[in-house]
Amino acid sequence: MANMKFYCDSERCIECNGCVTACKNANDVPEGINRRRVITMNDGEPGERSLSVACMHCTDAPCAAVCPVDCFETTAEGVVLHNKDTCIGCGYCFYACPFGAPQFPEMGAFSSRGKMDKCTFCAGGPETADGSAEEQEKYGANRLAEGKLPLCAEMCATKALLAGDAAVVSDIYRDRVVNRGAAAFSNTTVQQKANFSPNAGLNGLATQ
Repeated sequence: MANMKFYCDSERCIECNGCVTACKNANDVPEGINRRRVITMNDGEPGERSLSVACMHCTDAPCAAVCPVDCFETTAEGVVLHNKDTCIGCGYCFYACPFGAPQFPEMGAFSSRGKMDKCTFCAGGPETADGSAEEQEKYGANRLAEGKLPLCAEMCATKALLAGDAAVVSDIYRDRVVNRGAAAFSNTTVQQKANFSPNAGLNGLATQ
């Protein structure tokens, strides 16, 4: 059985926010709610990187562990879903989540907290029929039921955002790391030859 996970390759993310836009469009996410966001680490400093962040559908989800009404459930595919009919908007999951994934729209005249909203891995909701109008309204698109991956990953121009079975995602990233290491080693070797060759030319490469 598949174990669905996200992974964002910071070496490829260009902070275009295409994943954020794709998510909002596919799921009719209300104003003020972002199921996915792009963050920048070491902004303006050496080593600056960008990451696309949302619910990571943890194997041992801390949000589910602290929910007082047990509104979370993990599907057979490893997707963590929540039941909006059961949710009481207490906010415990927000503080438990290390990724800040749970979002709470402000509702009512006194801005009382509404039902929690988060990434569903484009898998709909736990208590609604797959592909139903109710599911689309409450949770957004159910692309997983159609055999498709989340739209955010599908629309990523640089393929920085990966989605799918954890084994497949990790294999893809492992191959990328190996290729980067091989390329870096190759470039270093060429540079070392240029630096130490007695016949080094003006372009920094050894001349025959």
